[in-house]
Amino acid sequence: MCRTRSRARRCAALLTAAALLPLPLLAGCSSDGEDEAEGTTVPADIAAVPRANVSDRGTLRWAVETLPATFNAFQADADPTTRQVAQAALPAMFTLDERGRPRRDADYLTGAEVVQREPRQVVRYRLNPKAVWNDGRALSAADFEAQWKALRGRDSAYWTARNAGYDRIERVEQGADAHEVKVTFGKPYADWTSLFTPLYPKSAMGSAAGFNDELRKELRISAGPFRVGDRDTAENSLTLVRDPKWWGERAKLDRLVLRAVPREERLDALAAGRLDLAEVGPAAAERIMAANRQEKTDKGGRAGESPARTGEDGTPENDRSATPDEKAGPPERNDKNDKNDKGEKTKRKDKADRTDKTDKGVANAAVRAERPNALRGLTVRKSLEPAWTQLALNGSSGPLADERVRRAVARAIDRRALAELVLKPLGLPAEPLGSHLFMTGQHGYEDNSDAVGGPDPRAAQTLLAAAGWRERGEPRPPADAARLRTGRQADKNAGPEAAAEDQQDGERGEGGHSTADEKRARDRGDRRAAVPVRMKDGKRLTLRFVLPEGPGAEQVRAVGEKIAEQLDAVGIHTEQVRVKDSGFFRDHIAAGAYDLALYSWPATAWPATDARPVYAKPQPGPDGSPAVEQNYTRVGTDRIDQLFEQASTELDPELSLDLVGRADARIWAAAGSLPLFQRPQLTAVRESVVNAGAFGLATPRYQDLGFRA
Repeated sequence: MCRTRSRARRCAALLTAAALLPLPLLAGCSSDGEDEAEGTTVPADIAAVPRANVSDRGTLRWAVETLPATFNAFQADADPTTRQVAQAALPAMFTLDERGRPRRDADYLTGAEVVQREPRQVVRYRLNPKAVWNDGRALSAADFEAQWKALRGRDSAYWTARNAGYDRIERVEQGADAHEVKVTFGKPYADWTSLFTPLYPKSAMGSAAGFNDELRKELRISAGPFRVGDRDTAENSLTLVRDPKWWGERAKLDRLVLRAVPREERLDALAAGRLDLAEVGPAAAERIMAANRQEKTDKGGRAGESPARTGEDGTPENDRSATPDEKAGPPERNDKNDKNDKGEKTKRKDKADRTDKTDKGVANAAVRAERPNALRGLTVRKSLEPAWTQLALNGSSGPLADERVRRAVARAIDRRALAELVLKPLGLPAEPLGSHLFMTGQHGYEDNSDAVGGPDPRAAQTLLAAAGWRERGEPRPPADAARLRTGRQADKNAGPEAAAEDQQDGERGEGGHSTADEKRARDRGDRRAAVPVRMKDGKRLTLRFVLPEGPGAEQVRAVGEKIAEQLDAVGIHTEQVRVKDSGFFRDHIAAGAYDLALYSWPATAWPATDARPVYAKPQPGPDGSPAVEQNYTRVGTDRIDQLFEQASTELDPELSLDLVGRADARIWAAAGSLPLFQRPQLTAVRESVVNAGAFGLATPRYQDLGFRA
């Protein structure tokens, strides 16, 4: 969407493109950024109910990938669980709403605004007078100052992962009273709402030892609805406990247990009652939904009906009752049952692995054979994850160093078909993502994919020919006219390979394909044997396509297969290489040992800051080799860097968004990466769980999580 007059010309171009290309519908241009529709919005799916309908007790067991390696969200090895703990236990100046917009958190702030722009940007925070650390000390300017000094990047004793924004602050001081904090910037910073979230106490940030070591091991002082409790190495879990010192609305749960469970084991753990909430893959989600469909059939419903609809409180409309155990929370862990479950685990896992490789029909049969009654106590919450999958094109060397070849790849790929492959079976909007910087429905989203163009195999072929990649039998460029008249045999520089190519050229059928190849394809029933072949300097156009091989990556590999088919159709051959998950990113993506790869980036509400290192032009490092920051495609331009810099210093929010949008259009044009689709977010939850599930872009409100009263 386009919001200002300065964007009117680009808006018109996008609307024209929308009529010709399979892009998300654009509703029009508006100057009101709050009311406009910005792509297809997929809301959170969390069985939302009022707090009055949530039980005041219970333990929620939530699956995570790993236990936190550190409690310091600003260290390099901070992980998603680190951030999850921080959201539940530490102050946040701003949280995100359903459209990914920063919203002031009233539990900590009564106000926050830019009160001065010239000669220096000044931001004034008004702290909630009730806000205190659980050691009894009030939140104050001293905490803000300690965090700024730790993260500004001037003291190498602090092992920080990033300094963005904090390095622009000139000073932090108390304002008019003890509840006011005044932050003065030496250089304007548009993304100031990203700062001081999470906020740590000055006792943790005030020394390098506290920052580097103490926060890694424990979070002794916090200020949230939960505090950090015990870590159980045997159960591989971390317990968060309701904090009685919290001044806001009391947490509904007694305890929140974060348990590290591999994705392939989560369905078993859910069925056995050892988990209440877990993100799962499409195969596991289908098995749960199939069990629910079978339950309806068993009760007299029609086979194949959709899962039961739920009411506003998340309860299935055909079953409003709740047992006393459900009202009190999930069943307590039973050691005897656990042992029995473990005894059956291998057998169940073997069945699960086989089922994951089958279609939905086989998955439905597997559900009936594997604990269907336990699965029927679960439901699947669905939204779009705040992350997207992209096709990365390594432009540092090889054929993709030529922008024309990268653009040819972009024009050969039907991104809508890929989105439908992943999202349509799940009942989610199957729209290709049109931005590198915002998610569909997020405030600021604008489809800029017309900068590279939509799927057009003919355009792709033209670009490849212009780059010198000629299909066998295709007329040579004018520079080769003399060779065409005299024949390659007369060219002293032509070797046996060139002579063989001439012989093959003479065997071309209509359209430039080898008649011999086509005959072999018909004989073997192999359609891909007849794909066009493009050559340059005696070499076939071949790209190394790196994909993960581990369990859980089946969907990624299916998308890779579809991309390979689309590229084959225009003569771009791919050599698919499957590598171990453990080394996929480190040894291949970060090292630049690939031509094509599929991987994901998380969404952000502050792309001017957070996305800049992902698309920054590589610069020579101290040893002469390029420093790529997070730009693993190695594709960038000076103009993109300039637009990000301007956007990060523009204090008018609409003008800053316009600059970010212009940067995105240039990223599309450079064709270093192609956003494909926003990833599906599938969360399996026990039916009694409310205010939790697939949160989408929104920050969870931890004090509201719980079980139906």
